Amino acid sequence: MTVPQHLDNAAARMKEASFRIEAARQGPLTCENQKAWLEALTDYCVALSEVQTYCNESVHEKLHELAGRTGVRKFPAGG
Repeated sequence: MTVPQHLDNAAARMKEASFRIEAARQGPLTCENQKAWLEALTDYCVALSEVQTYCNESVHEKLHELAGRTGVRKFPAGG
């Protein structure tokens, strides 16, 4: 799967988890509902982490492609 496909997949899972979080928040205050909320929140956090990772990877790929086109061989050290 390509980076954009991974990113789209993670974003879709994040959106779905967001709906589940809201549904759990609207429900009664029960242990079962709190468990559903926590599971949805966990899924949201994992998907958010993946979105950030794939965004960084996408930017990294684009920078390397741009560097290749312009003939840059080394990037300056970050400061």
